[in-house]
Amino acid sequence: MSSDQFEVHKWHIFKFILLIFMIGGVNCDLTISTLGPSLVNTTVGSNVTLVVTISGVPDPVITWKMGSLPVVTWTLGSSVAPDIAIIHRDVLKIETDGSLTFRNVSFVYSNTYTVEIVKSGFKTVSATFVLKVYDYIRNVSVNTEPADALEGAEKFTLQYSTLQGEADQWRWYFNSVEIQNNSHYTVGQKSLVIHQPNRNDTGPYTLVLTNPFSTVTFQRKITVLYGPDEPMLGASPSQAFFVSGDTLSLSCQAEGVPQPSASWMFGGQTLPVSQGGSLNLTNVQTSQGGIYTCVLVNVDTGAQRKRNLTVNVYESPTASPMCSVNAVNGNVDLQFHCRWTGGTPEALLSFPALTNATSGAGDFNLTIPASQDLNGKMVLCRANHPLRQTRCNITATGPAKFLPMVLTTVDREGKIVVTIHCNSQATPKAMVTWSKGTELLANGLQYQISVDTAQLNIHDFNTSTAQLYTYTCNCSNPLGNNGKKTQLLGPTISDSSLFPNQNGTIVTMTWEVPPTSVITGFDIQMSGPDLLTVTKNGSRRKRAIEGFRSIQQRPGSSRSTDISVLDPKSTYYFRVIPIAGRTQGEPSAVQRIGPGGLSRPQIIGLAVGIPCGLLFLLLLIGLIYLCVYCCRKKRQQNRYPVPRAVEKVVGVRLRYRTGHTFLLRSTAFSSDDKSTVSKEFQGRTSLRGNTDDGDCSVMIDRVHLGDSNVYQLALKGHGQKDWGKERSVNIIVSGERDLIAQNNIH
Repeated sequence: MSSDQFEVHKWHIFKFILLIFMIGGVNCDLTISTLGPSLVNTTVGSNVTLVVTISGVPDPVITWKMGSLPVVTWTLGSSVAPDIAIIHRDVLKIETDGSLTFRNVSFVYSNTYTVEIVKSGFKTVSATFVLKVYDYIRNVSVNTEPADALEGAEKFTLQYSTLQGEADQWRWYFNSVEIQNNSHYTVGQKSLVIHQPNRNDTGPYTLVLTNPFSTVTFQRKITVLYGPDEPMLGASPSQAFFVSGDTLSLSCQAEGVPQPSASWMFGGQTLPVSQGGSLNLTNVQTSQGGIYTCVLVNVDTGAQRKRNLTVNVYESPTASPMCSVNAVNGNVDLQFHCRWTGGTPEALLSFPALTNATSGAGDFNLTIPASQDLNGKMVLCRANHPLRQTRCNITATGPAKFLPMVLTTVDREGKIVVTIHCNSQATPKAMVTWSKGTELLANGLQYQISVDTAQLNIHDFNTSTAQLYTYTCNCSNPLGNNGKKTQLLGPTISDSSLFPNQNGTIVTMTWEVPPTSVITGFDIQMSGPDLLTVTKNGSRRKRAIEGFRSIQQRPGSSRSTDISVLDPKSTYYFRVIPIAGRTQGEPSAVQRIGPGGLSRPQIIGLAVGIPCGLLFLLLLIGLIYLCVYCCRKKRQQNRYPVPRAVEKVVGVRLRYRTGHTFLLRSTAFSSDDKSTVSKEFQGRTSLRGNTDDGDCSVMIDRVHLGDSNVYQLALKGHGQKDWGKERSVNIIVSGERDLIAQNNIH
C-alpha cells in the first residue's frame, strides 16, 4: 500500500469516527481494532502496512512488538518522534493513526506483530498481526540420501532445496498419486522418506511447492536397485543326461537392476562364457560331468547370488557283466556276485529272482542261505545302465559225480610222489577234504594238499603193501557233497596187445594199467632171436638168446612202444613189466609174433569163443520167433483199452476232413445221445459199459479200411453250447476187425 493511499485511507477513517461521535455521543473506553486480515502476506522488497484504529481516549501510548521484542513506541498525536529500534529505522515507520508500515521489507520481518495501547486509568488493549514475507520460488532441486536406493535398505530420503523462495505448502506424488504419511512413507517439510524401499518404488516422483505468490513443480525418476534374484538355470538341449561326445549349452538368468552379469565355475575354475552368460560345452566328456556353479553379480550394488546345476555325462560300460557264485561263511552260504565295472555312472546291479530289496552299483554281492531250491537254478543278474540294459546269469550246482585221477612222478631225490586229483564239477567250486582210512589228512611232510584242495600229493611213497591205503576225497559246497574212494594199487598191467606191420618187421605193443596203479615206468622185455643189426653189407641177425631180456625203458605215462628191425621169419615173445621206483610189478601177458601156429592166448580165445558164438546165435533165433508169435497173437485179439476216471460228462465230435460230421459216443458220454451217430457208422455201432454213470464206450463193428482217416476231435461239457479247441485223432484200420473207439485223444 503506498503512502498516498494510506493518507486517503486515514482521512476516511477520521470522518467515519467523527460521524459516530456526533450521532452516538462520546465513548470513554479505550479501543483498538484492525482493518483487514490479521494474516498479512507480502513479497520481499515491497511496502506493507499493518492498519489499526484507536479510539476512546486521547494521547494513548502505542507500542509495537516483533514477537516479544518492542520495536516501536510512540504517544499517539505527539509531536515527539516515535522511538524506533535503531536496526529497524530504515524499514519500520509508525503512522499518525498508530498503524505500522514496513518499507522494502525483507524475509527477517516475517514474524508475529502485537500492538499494545496504554493509557493511565484505562485497561490496556492490543491487537496481533502475522506478517509473512515471501519470494517467488525458483531453482528447485531434489537430492537423495543415500545416492542410490537399494531394495531392503532401512530408508531412502528425497530432500528438496530452492535457490530462491520458500514454500508454505509441499506435496509429493508417485506415479501421479499423492503420497500420504504411512508406514512406508514419511512426508517432511523439506523431505520424503521411503522406509525399506523395494523394486515397486521405482518410478517418477513429483514435488509441488506452493506459496501465496508462486507454484513450482519438480520431477525426479528414482530407480531402486535390486537383485540378483534367484537364478534360473537351464541346459540346451533339455534332457536328464548327456552322452560322451555331445554338445550342450548352459544358461543362467536372474531378475535385477541393473541386469546381473553371469559367470560359470567348475572345479574351482572360472570358465569363459559367451555374451549373455551362456556356457557352451562341445564334445563333452565324462570328466566334465558334475556340479556347475552360476555366479550372478549386481555390478552397482556388489550383491551376488550362486546356484548349482548338475550336468550328467554318461558313458556305457564297454564289457559285458560277469556273474559268479562263491561259498562263504564256512561253506554254508552262497554269495552271488555280479560285476559290471566301467561306465559313468556305474551300472545298477540286482538279483530279482533272489530279492528285490537290495541292489548295488558296479560290483554287487548278495549272500543268502543255501537251499536245494537253488541247486541247478539259473539266477539272473539284471544290469541296468542309463545307456544300456543287459544281464548275465549263473547256475549254482552241487558237486557232480567224478573219477579220481592218479599220477605218479619221481622227485629230484629219486623218491616217488603220488598225486591224487579229485575234480568234481560244481558251482561254486567244491572244497575237498582228504582222509586216509579214518584219518583226516592235513598239510605236512608227507601229505601236501594244493591251494584249491583238489589235489593230494603223497611224498616218499612206498609201494609196499602196507602203504597202499584207501584214500577218500570228499567234495562239498553249500549245495551238497560227493565223495570218492581211491584204493592205490602197486605197479600193475591190466591188458596188453601186439600189432605187427604188413611186413612183420615192426610191431607196436600197447598196454593198459588200472587207473589207481602207482607206476613210474615200464620195462619192455623180449624173448627170442636177437634183433637184426643193420650193417653196410646188409642186415645180420645175432644168435638166439634164451629167456626174456630188456630191450626198452618207457616212462610211466607211456602206453605203447614200437619195436623195429624184426625178422619176419623168426618168432618173438614180448611182455611189459610195470615199475614203481625200485619195485617191479607182475609182468603183462606174453605176446607172440612170428610164423607158424597160433599162440597160446589165441588158442584159448578160439576155444572159448566158438561155444559162446553158437549160444548167442541160438538165443537170437529164439528171440525173433517170440516176437513174431506175440505180434500175430496180438492182431487176433480185440484191443480193449483200460478206462480212466472222468470227472464230468463231455461230448466228442469227429468229422472227416472232407466235411462229414458225426457224433461218436465214448467214455464219459451220457447215453441220451447214442442215437446221433453219423450215417457213416449207422448199423455198425453198439454201446458198451455202464450208461448210468456215463462210463461207457462205442464199439464200431465191421470196420473196413475206408474208416481209416484223420479226424478233428472237439470236447464240450454236458449242457454247454460251445465246443472246445479241436485236436487231431488218427483212426487206423489195419484189417477187417472190430475197433473200439474210446476216449483216445492224442
